[in-house]
Amino acid sequence: MTLDELKSRHSALLAARYSGTRSVSYDGKTVTYGSDVELAAALSDLERRIAAFDRPRRRVLRPFASKDL
Repeated sequence: MTLDELKSRHSALLAARYSGTRSVSYDGKTVTYGSDVELAAALSDLERRIAAFDRPRRRVLRPFASKDL
């Protein structure tokens, strides 16, 4: 999934939450959420995924040394 797709889904979920509806349509699919808690969880998941795109991945360097005796 691309960053643009994630942002469009996020804006669709926000619009649905602010309007008070529980169903969201995007890409020809309709998703109906049972409660506001489920909708909030979906929003937080999308926000986490968008944040992962924005920050660079860290490289972890682990030095290794051995001493032959």
